[in-house]
Amino acid sequence: MRTLTRSFAQGLLVLAPVAITIWVVVFTVTTLDKWLNTRIPGLGIVIAAAGITLIGYLAGNVVGDKLISTLESGMRRVPLVRILYNSLRDLFGAFVGSKRKFDKPVAVEVNRHGLKVLGFLTNERFDDSHLAGHVSVYLPESYNFAGNLIVVPRERVHLLDADGAEFMAFIVSGGVTDMNAAKTVIDGQTV
Repeated sequence: MRTLTRSFAQGLLVLAPVAITIWVVVFTVTTLDKWLNTRIPGLGIVIAAAGITLIGYLAGNVVGDKLISTLESGMRRVPLVRILYNSLRDLFGAFVGSKRKFDKPVAVEVNRHGLKVLGFLTNERFDDSHLAGHVSVYLPESYNFAGNLIVVPRERVHLLDADGAEFMAFIVSGGVTDMNAAKTVIDGQTV
């Protein structure tokens, strides 16, 4: 019975990520095909990708920039929409674009025994005199889209030589994703 249970669990560990990935892809493709009323399977996702690329291209020129600024201005006037829009824009901007914030992976010393937490340096200086010498660090949570923002003394924060996207995947996966940053030198020792 123990062997059967272990085999079932191993099969589930192999099959679940594959099945969920396939389901998400099929759901996305079929939903886009329905919305765009296409008869060719997968054409919806091609049209969506082309549309997103076109919008990105147009946003890079003067006319598109003016149009987007007008749209953003309108969205900022509606109270609930403003909160949602600004939060989403800042979140996406933190990962991609010219104003990326999650590009400085760090290890924060939690105690004198060597315990560290991983996160991203988001602010290196505060104007408030009570926070002089402190920095802010965002700590993403594993298997979640949430996180915590902490303010800590600058000397307890150590920059890591890691790619931001790989580092984020490492944290969100609970440390099970392979990552070169896991082999980064911390305090003179290879981890």
